[in-house]
Amino acid sequence: MISKQTIARILEDAHIEEVIGEFVKLKKSGQNYKGLSPFTTERNPSFVVSPAKGIFKCFSSGKGGNVVNFLMEHEHFTYPEALLYLAKRYGIPVEEDAVRPEDVQIESERETLFQVTAFAMKFFVDNLLETETGKAIGLEYFKDRDFRLDTIKKFQLGYSPETWDSLTSEALKNGFKLEYLEKASCHRFHTAAEMPAPA
Repeated sequence: MISKQTIARILEDAHIEEVIGEFVKLKKSGQNYKGLSPFTTERNPSFVVSPAKGIFKCFSSGKGGNVVNFLMEHEHFTYPEALLYLAKRYGIPVEEDAVRPEDVQIESERETLFQVTAFAMKFFVDNLLETETGKAIGLEYFKDRDFRLDTIKKFQLGYSPETWDSLTSEALKNGFKLEYLEKASCHRFHTAAEMPAPA
């Protein structure tokens, strides 16, 4: 297991705009960088990178986080793979601690819970913006209260179908286990710091 000291150095030395710039064409916009989302098809750039905060935010897909999160989302790396990629890129020696089985289990469960919550967010957002019922009921509800579409997307507002088990059923179809769905509902996760919506 990569040592905490090595992880800290990787996160400190890695420049998020440089790393993401290898995969996304970025343009300077004030203190931030903007580009087209690498996760969705769009004409207007909604993908923002903040070097000062060390985070990215994709307003069209709802994805966000630090440089490691980006590599995990875009390149489908595991957490250790993303760290090793950055260590190699910046010439950082990798020190490893002895791996304990319980640590591997905790890290694996943590990643799974993040995947579950990301799936849940996308499920509700897609239901609002891409289903006839969501548009007719949920979207009209927000519009009647003067919520603009860009605001709805920025805060990742969603719509839940009337069936009580809709999310659970869809998640199980996508291979998630019920025990992790139950655990995810009891956890709170810190998200990336809020970034200004692109102009």
